[in-house]
Amino acid sequence: LKIAKYIVKYRVVILILAILLLIPCSLGYLKTRINYDILSYLPNTLETVSGQDTMVEEFGMGAFSMVVVEDMPKKDVAQLEKDIEDIDHVADVLWYDDALDISIPEEMLPSDLRKAFFNGDATMMVALFDDTTSADSTMDAIEEMRKVVKKDVYISGMSAVVTDIKEIVESEMFIYVAIAVILTLLILLCIMDSFATPVIFLLNIGMAVVYNMGSNFFLNDVSYLTQALAAIMQLACTMDYSIFLLDSYREYKVKYNNDKQRSMAHAVANTFTAVSASSLTTVAGFAALLAMTFKLGANIGIVMMKGVVIGVLSTVIVLPGLILMCDRLIEKTTHKPLLGNMSKVSGFIVKHRYVALVLFGIIMVPAIYGGSHYKVYYNIAKSLPSDLPSAVANDQLDEKFNMSTMHIVLLKGDMSVKNKNKLMDEMEDVKGVQWVLGLSSVLGPNIPEDVVPMELTSKLKSENYEIMFISSDYQPATDIMNEQVASLNKIVKKYSEESTIIGESPLMKDLEDLSTVDHKKVNIISIGAIFLIILFTFKSISLPVLLVAVIELAIYINMSIAYFSNTELAFIAGTVIDTVQLGSAVDYAILMTSYYHKARAVEKLNKKDAVLKAHSLSMPSILTSGLCFFGATIGVAIYSDIDIIKQLCTLLARGALISMIVVICLLPSILVVFDPVIIRTSLDMRRAGIIKKKHRRKSTDAIV
Repeated sequence: LKIAKYIVKYRVVILILAILLLIPCSLGYLKTRINYDILSYLPNTLETVSGQDTMVEEFGMGAFSMVVVEDMPKKDVAQLEKDIEDIDHVADVLWYDDALDISIPEEMLPSDLRKAFFNGDATMMVALFDDTTSADSTMDAIEEMRKVVKKDVYISGMSAVVTDIKEIVESEMFIYVAIAVILTLLILLCIMDSFATPVIFLLNIGMAVVYNMGSNFFLNDVSYLTQALAAIMQLACTMDYSIFLLDSYREYKVKYNNDKQRSMAHAVANTFTAVSASSLTTVAGFAALLAMTFKLGANIGIVMMKGVVIGVLSTVIVLPGLILMCDRLIEKTTHKPLLGNMSKVSGFIVKHRYVALVLFGIIMVPAIYGGSHYKVYYNIAKSLPSDLPSAVANDQLDEKFNMSTMHIVLLKGDMSVKNKNKLMDEMEDVKGVQWVLGLSSVLGPNIPEDVVPMELTSKLKSENYEIMFISSDYQPATDIMNEQVASLNKIVKKYSEESTIIGESPLMKDLEDLSTVDHKKVNIISIGAIFLIILFTFKSISLPVLLVAVIELAIYINMSIAYFSNTELAFIAGTVIDTVQLGSAVDYAILMTSYYHKARAVEKLNKKDAVLKAHSLSMPSILTSGLCFFGATIGVAIYSDIDIIKQLCTLLARGALISMIVVICLLPSILVVFDPVIIRTSLDMRRAGIIKKKHRRKSTDAIV
């Protein structure tokens, strides 16, 4: 309370400092690098990831793109090759003229070389970059290449996909925030009893968002998913805190005869205590993401944990001054709220509690099955619109060369020519492999490598390693592609344990393997952490089980809709929803349970009256919170062109509504039915003597 009084006393100074703090935070926001390549968050311990680093060290290149050229004379193609090579950060361009003169007819080329570079009126070249797939320099090079090339020239590959993601996100980022703010504002204007308070709340949260995003500069980078969703999720997760402070302030104003400063000081102290406990579950949900081996989880988790903490601090430090400064405006703009007295609705729900139990009991079985069997995709390119340059180029690559992706074999350089040829033959026999291209492919397997032009040898061979290219007609991140990668890797390891296969598809296979383990691990940790928080909050063994079970049912219902609608979800969606929906929605259940707990343990009400009171008191707050969360995410879900962002926001919006409905309709039934268990397994209720009183009533009834 003493600190709260200082906050109120020096509110003007605090507001001035809060505004000044926006300047360095805005600069920090602009200086924070955005990473548009999700695969770059795979751990460096993976062979596929360390192999890319080896490529950069040994050959001065880390990424590549296939360039398909249609209906262009060889002379012009050769000139185009030189033009691309002159672009900054393009390390080299491989085409057949690196080995043979362009005057030599295609028919005279070795079969592997002909198949790799020509098909009818189309030819293909491979552009090699001097940095990794998602490096800023690589994306800049892709953009320059697109300016240099003419019509009927298509640039494919993961770097092109990442460049397209960057362009979409940069064009849509601020629109996401604008849509979220507008929809949340409209919802608050309808629900709250003043036209001014929603604007004040959004102003406070807007400042908190800037503080959060501006303090991300200490991270190496921020994923584009984190960047796109952080502001929206911070808005959705922390709006409750502002509402709680205002409600508390109004209560104390009545209690303290409209003494505004004294009322606000008590409101700040009360809010900090209540909101700190409430925000802990949300923080725990995001903290569970830090346990992921896939580092994208930690990237999202750190930023969102920080966002929630900053949201709490901004609510109790900055918002009190804003409310006091605008107190008269708030009073002048009051209106009748959409949500009035909820006692009748609460009475109806509690009266029909057994109907709710039966209905949700019926829903539970298909929900659990569907929520455990929805389809998942791992192909990043699949999340983008089909008319993007990278998507069109990939289609052309598939159509003209029957090639969906390309692997690189990073071969340890001490292998004999004989074994290399055997290795290539075995890899070509693997199902789905179109061709394997190495040094011996240039002049044929029986020609010594010494005859191969030095210019080409230097591109494909370093002091320690040699490169081979493998063309595959399978799509990345599919079961059949994963089998192909496993078969190829097995063959490579048979000849050289130190050699490895790298590229987009091997990385996606590792991503799939990691994601499966991460999902289970994060789910267990988040449930365990929130279980413990509820356990210590209510000093009860049964309540953590019941509350977590209620929210888990809501999560299963949410995810099962994807299964029954035959919707493939992005690999990260399930993990994020499991933690975010559990961490944020369990607050609804905790709020209702806290009122019930107080009514039973302190006010000594019977179970039905306690649940009825708890329901009517908590329902407006639950509806407001759930609808704000829905409003902050649904607009982005409808607008976004990136499927991962669209899906995450759809699941978050839908999850907010489902959680809200499940808590409002099902939790009262659970509390009434399990009341005998709760009062026997909750320390405060046992101390209150509820069980003894119940036994006394039974004895009295028997005498009567």
